[in-house]
Amino acid sequence: MKITAIHTYRIAVPLKKPFKTALRTVHTAEAVMVNMLAEDASGWGEAPPTAVITGETLDSIESAIREVFAPALIGQSLLRAEAVFCTIDKLMCGNTSAKAAVDMAVYDCLSQMCGLPLYQFLGGYRREIETDFTVSVNQPEEMGEDAARYMNEGFRTLKVKVGKDDIESDLARIREIRGRTGTGAKIRLDANQGWTPKQAVRAIRKLEDEGLDIELVEQPVHKDDLEGLKQVTDAVDTLIMADESVFSPEQAFQVLKTRSADLINIKLMKAGGIRNALKINALAEACGVECMAGSMIETRLGITAAAHFAASQKNVTRFDFDAPLMLKEDIVKGGISYEGRRMFFPDVPGLGISNIKGIKGE
Repeated sequence: MKITAIHTYRIAVPLKKPFKTALRTVHTAEAVMVNMLAEDASGWGEAPPTAVITGETLDSIESAIREVFAPALIGQSLLRAEAVFCTIDKLMCGNTSAKAAVDMAVYDCLSQMCGLPLYQFLGGYRREIETDFTVSVNQPEEMGEDAARYMNEGFRTLKVKVGKDDIESDLARIREIRGRTGTGAKIRLDANQGWTPKQAVRAIRKLEDEGLDIELVEQPVHKDDLEGLKQVTDAVDTLIMADESVFSPEQAFQVLKTRSADLINIKLMKAGGIRNALKINALAEACGVECMAGSMIETRLGITAAAHFAASQKNVTRFDFDAPLMLKEDIVKGGISYEGRRMFFPDVPGLGISNIKGIKGE
């Protein structure tokens, strides 16, 4: 079961509406798609460039896969999977999205070899999940209108982006959304590192005092400020989630050891793929800390891999997989399917990806 070839392809799909956070504005979903060929399988992976978070661009991702990973992996046997994953992990520092795409393709091939859908190969805890939907940061009235529309479309959990302007503007946004959605919406906030610790404590306490019923606040402070993150976690009743502060299992260990956050958001593009995502989740579970599985702006290919990981693990209790629903066109055939907020897995081996529009496997 040797790896015989690794091909890369670039894709670009416009979004229905610009995706805005405290860190960036995205108009088009771009990615490098990976097709790994083995003797009895064909595996797929995806890596979107998110320079402001992972430091990667389309050029750097494609170069890493073509010039570093492919030459080292072609000819290796997937029956020595641990050696393959160690090769991916050790060949380059960083480059986590490039690693994730190759890692996905390996897992796709492995689960095909076993004749199992990937979520069953990884543990098979559940076969259906529900995603939230993200409200991009805009003026309060527009965010309120967006939130109401997503609720009307059947979504019951909203992830609201804040942290772009001053605290009072963020509070106005949240009040508007809660006013439009009533008590029927579960609201999560994501500041994307946009607040200082003192600003975060002030804002969250005010939200608590006003009874706005926020489920959690994600990454309120700068990713490197673990002391500040712990300060916020200790000072408020609302759950605090670490996102950009946790890329690797080693960083997860530091957050868990210091109790700097109540929850951890695992993204394959940060972790470098499913193998490290499993490690992070296991560490968190051992410490009694639940995890969310999230994503970047990805097509249904990358989301399918992340969803298979998330569904396989009991300790992953929250799911942020709305990115494909933001795209003007679905270019992926096969993989997970959506019925509103509900996500379902095909009963076929691997990821179940059969084709990407505009791409022909070689």
